[in-house]
Amino acid sequence: MKVVERYIMRRALTMFLAALAWTLAIVWTTQVLAKIDLVTDNGQSALTFFEVAALIIPSIIPIVVPFALVVAVAQTLSAMNTDSELAVLSAAGASRWTIARPILLLAAFACAFSFIVDNAIDPYARQKNRQLVAASRADLVSLIIQEGTFRKIDDGLYLQVGERLPGNRLGGIFVADSREEGASLTYYAKTGSIVEKGDEKVLMMNDGVINRKSATGDLSVIRFTSYAFDMSAFMSAANDITLLPKDRTTAYLLNPDPNDKMFQREPGSYRAELNERFAEWSYSLVFALIALAVAGDARSHREARINPLITAIAIALFVRWLGFFAAGKADKLWYYVYLLYGIPLIASAVSIWFIVSSRTMELPVSWADWLTGLAKRAGENWTTFKLWLARRTSGQGA
Repeated sequence: MKVVERYIMRRALTMFLAALAWTLAIVWTTQVLAKIDLVTDNGQSALTFFEVAALIIPSIIPIVVPFALVVAVAQTLSAMNTDSELAVLSAAGASRWTIARPILLLAAFACAFSFIVDNAIDPYARQKNRQLVAASRADLVSLIIQEGTFRKIDDGLYLQVGERLPGNRLGGIFVADSREEGASLTYYAKTGSIVEKGDEKVLMMNDGVINRKSATGDLSVIRFTSYAFDMSAFMSAANDITLLPKDRTTAYLLNPDPNDKMFQREPGSYRAELNERFAEWSYSLVFALIALAVAGDARSHREARINPLITAIAIALFVRWLGFFAAGKADKLWYYVYLLYGIPLIASAVSIWFIVSSRTMELPVSWADWLTGLAKRAGENWTTFKLWLARRTSGQGA
């Protein structure tokens, strides 16, 4: 590799790692916030929460890597053009291949990385994630024995224990059960205990009442000496782990179990997931070609055009949206599977044509004029608003 190629590779790689870190952090944070109920509702420790959060990372890497790459390549080449480095290389007789080779090597590395994560790491991380979530739900019976706190056991089922008594007994038990449609049950008991019968767990309540309120508003009260509240159904449901096609390994998707109930109900989703994994890795290469076609040539600063970074990201977003659209349809309509491969192939072919023909892929100049005018009007309106606000504030102060 030539000195100039190593220089381009170093700059692009540095920008790629920085963009990947920031993009990954933003997307990861939005996904992690959806899992915060493990701590708030299920009472799990912070360690379990962060373990689940860490297992989310492999699922977002294949999506984030191509966008980090297009940002890195477009920004690197745009900065080199601003510093007149691309013009110097062009005047020295360097071909586009000199610029493209280090970029394509970086794209090949990103493709291999995405493929390994998508097919070898992510399925196991998803399975482990589901096991942790199921274990946290199954452990709720021991977690509910905390004095003075409400615990959500299931949708529509809440329990509170007033105090813990000697001999593993509980005092002041309150249970609210609205899972049955058209009826609401409320249990009060002075004492109780958790009784284990093999794999079954039963909440035995003593000396209490049951209030039943129907949908029509009728209220009935039943007093009991002892009452067994069966929690085994909830426990068995919590222990059952349903694996979706995204949770399955690639080897399993290639040869699914005919007795798999999920496969029997939705065989198309398995086919769509397998083909999506085999096509998704290529977007790093596609986005690198798009960035090269947009920002890979020397351009004058006086030309009216949209910033190459914005152009590259806009085109990449459109291409990736088409890929997501095809993936969403492929489980129902089999012929959309061909689009999973056709979209990156067509986008690559178009980008290569622009590169080979020494043309620049860019949005229409009219769009640039429109965006410039929009930004100018927004700036003028913002200045007018600040003046109006200053006059209003000074008038109130007087």
